[in-house]
Order: sequence, then C-alpha cells, then structure tokens
Amino acid sequence: MNRGTLYIVTAPSGCGKGTILENAADKHGLVYSVSATTRHPRAGEIDGVHYFFKSREEFEKMIKDDGFLEYAEYCGNLYGTPRAAVEKLLDEGKDVLLEIEVQGAMNIMDKLPQAATVFILPPSIKELRRRLLKRATEMPEVVEQRVKQAICEIPFAKYFDFVIINDDIDNAIRDFDACIAAAKHLRKCRGKDIDNKITEVLKNE
Repeated sequence: MNRGTLYIVTAPSGCGKGTILENAADKHGLVYSVSATTRHPRAGEIDGVHYFFKSREEFEKMIKDDGFLEYAEYCGNLYGTPRAAVEKLLDEGKDVLLEIEVQGAMNIMDKLPQAATVFILPPSIKELRRRLLKRATEMPEVVEQRVKQAICEIPFAKYFDFVIINDDIDNAIRDFDACIAAAKHLRKCRGKDIDNKITEVLKNE
C-alpha cells in the first residue's frame, strides 16, 4: 500500500480557506487532520471534530510527551498537530488535509518534506479586514490583531509549493483542485517510483 499524501494548507483568517477545503475534502476524498488547541470553542464547533479542545495544562503535557508534529502559539492560544493520528492515517494510504497556522506549517515542512504545501492569500489587506468584520464573530480590536498577524504571515507564502489568491471563491476552488492534481502527479515522481521512470527514459535512446 502506498503511503498517503499530507496536504499542508495555511492562510490568514478571513481568506476563505474553510469553504475551499470543504469542497476539496468532499471531491478528492481527503481526510481532515484534527488539531488540538487551547482556545475556547466557537458556536457550533464540536470537540474531536473541529478541534481537540484542551486546557493549557493538558496541551503542555502533550508537548512534554512529544505528542505533536508541530505546535505554535497564535493570538494567545496554543495549536498543535497530534503526531500519532496523522502518521496512522498516512500509513493507511489516506490523503490527509492539515489546516494550520503559518508558524506551525513552517515547522512541519522541515519534518515531512514530502508534504504538499498550499498558501491561500486574500486579494488585499483592505478586503481581508472587510471579510473579518463582516463575519462578526470577534470584536473589532481582535480583527485588527488578526490583520496585523496576516501582514506578518503573508511574506512566508514564498516558501510554499502553491499559492492561491482568493479574489473569487469559484476560481480559488478550481485553483486548489489544480494543486491537488499537480501534487498527486509529482508524488508519483518521488521516492521509489523515480527509479523505474529513469530506467524507462534511459532505455529509449
């Protein structure tokens, strides 16, 4: 059985990544990696489905036990990717979708270089602020904090395999589909399959 592919996706809050990823998961049979966090659940969020909601003490114990592939602090809360759950899914040949913050993405890319990485950008900071305010899930001062964080995060997009600008959700969904297709093709050219491909090319002089 071939090992699954890990898709690491990141974007500043308000870039529409939730809609893009929901569509991709259904269409391509991707399995979500459930992250752990110390932040409080938002309305409608379910423990073990959207996140594993942990106290700071529980989270710090998992860190000491080397229970995360990565973890990071973002806007005063801790986020992490449970190691065992992701490795189990990949070993079962499942393609895993990991939605994490930029700092965590950069950390896990070093550990799992075979992962396909995607950064979703807003068309502008002005539009990002408008979307966050329209969402009306946070106070204006928290929105400004997220905008400032986005300004710091966006330059890291250059380190990712694929970059999508979400100025239109339908186009962004199509672009993400193209990223999945490209990653699957490139994955076939990595690892043990590359020897067979090289042999095939060289024998046809």
